[in-house]
Amino acid sequence: MSSEVRVPTLGESVTEATVATWFKKAGDTVAVDEMLCELETDKVTVEVPSPVAGTLSEIIAAEGETVGVDALLAMVSEGDAGSKAAPKAKDDATKSASAPAAEEEAPKSIDAGAVDVKLREGGETVDVMVPTLGESVSEATVATWFKKVGDAVAQDEMLCELETDKVSVEVPSPAAGILTEILAAEGDTVDAKAKLAVISSGEGAAASAPASEEAPAPAAQKPQTGSKDIEDAPSAKKAMAEAGVSRDQVTGTGRDGRVMKDDVAKALASAKSSSAPAAAAAPRAPSAASDASREERVKMTRLRQTIARRLKESQNTAAMLTTYNEVDMTEVMELRNEYKDLFLKKHGVKLGFMSFFTKACVHALREVPEVNAEIDGTDVVYKNFVHMGIAAGTPTGLVVPVIRDADAMSFAEIEKAIAEKGAAARDGKLSMADMQGGTFTISNGGVYGSLMSSPILNPPQSGILGMHKIQDRPMAINGQVVIRPMMYLALSYDHRIVDGKGAVTFLVRVKEALEDPRRLLMDL
Repeated sequence: MSSEVRVPTLGESVTEATVATWFKKAGDTVAVDEMLCELETDKVTVEVPSPVAGTLSEIIAAEGETVGVDALLAMVSEGDAGSKAAPKAKDDATKSASAPAAEEEAPKSIDAGAVDVKLREGGETVDVMVPTLGESVSEATVATWFKKVGDAVAQDEMLCELETDKVSVEVPSPAAGILTEILAAEGDTVDAKAKLAVISSGEGAAASAPASEEAPAPAAQKPQTGSKDIEDAPSAKKAMAEAGVSRDQVTGTGRDGRVMKDDVAKALASAKSSSAPAAAAAPRAPSAASDASREERVKMTRLRQTIARRLKESQNTAAMLTTYNEVDMTEVMELRNEYKDLFLKKHGVKLGFMSFFTKACVHALREVPEVNAEIDGTDVVYKNFVHMGIAAGTPTGLVVPVIRDADAMSFAEIEKAIAEKGAAARDGKLSMADMQGGTFTISNGGVYGSLMSSPILNPPQSGILGMHKIQDRPMAINGQVVIRPMMYLALSYDHRIVDGKGAVTFLVRVKEALEDPRRLLMDL
């Protein structure tokens, strides 16, 4: 019987991947969940495990080929060498109580898949699954494992920590026992229904702990035999190349002795510590060495990685240009001061400037609809609604919650929506749905004291308005110099779809609406 190996779910909006590396070749024996190959997408690297134990009978997609979601990668034949290993291990484990000699021979002949079976014989096995990550969150990254294979764990003891685009999630142990297998290593990206590890519970769990410690020994010996069938992780190869470290200087801890990225880091740390006495004896060492000792290297969070990727995509794809204007905030400030107490008393929310700017932008977008549109291939998609994104800074990074159908809202409804989204952003409770679907964005750098800036587009949107600090400046009004509260406005837009005339017209309409708020009431 043959089982198909297909491309797993790659994540929202990811439709294809490239086969980067095959860790096995046709004819090799594979265990259940043993990594067969690695796929690369424009977002993450995905490892593909074997669905069954058996023999890799055929590789359909070779290295370098581009494949779609659910595409056929390979075929695994069940009932061959791989499947025979498990019964053999089971027999060995059963005989071990009465035949000590058989127990001594087992480590020499048993493979990784058989070890797993033997570990689980003593009691029930419990799967450790990815917990609920939140609405619309489809994947997470394994940040840290607090336990290693063979460790005893108590029920509800923390096993590992996952990072999503928004929050960190700790994964507790569902049962007491022995951590017999880790399926998702640190740095791996897992989906919302993935299996992270296996725990052996019951009376036999403690007895199986020593075996789990000995199991890696045969795999660790493989690199010493000079076998060249083991394919190291691509991230590890890159790290070795950048650090100038040879393969012989690194001890692999992955499956079958495969070198992982962490192994390279440990090798570098070990080399650094061993060379420390020599460095101390050379007081005139290059200054670069002392600089390195004062640096701190911290892995980017998933949120920061997402921000970096999306902003770079915006620069690479859009023909971005920024136009500027300034607005006299006198009328808006006087109107706000006059009605803010009544507004708060009636609606239960403070009257701020953001509702005025949102209303002014909605008014301008109706006149210049291309600023509210987006490009889809060779088509321009015009939106007959306004889902307004309001950029907000949080302790973990910039997020853009979306106020849906802002064009149909009153001042009070806009202020309430902004307050709710802002609080959720600060508390890290925004869902992905809260940050998707925006058609235009407003960014207020003025709250941090910015006088002028060029905001960057939030793809696939074609426009973003930058607000700035309100500053008193001398202005010529009716032939006289007077002091007025002025604000610079910046509109960044995609020149592929928005012409200069449209961009300038948009800013002028926003300026006119803010300098005479009555125009908003009269729809002028």
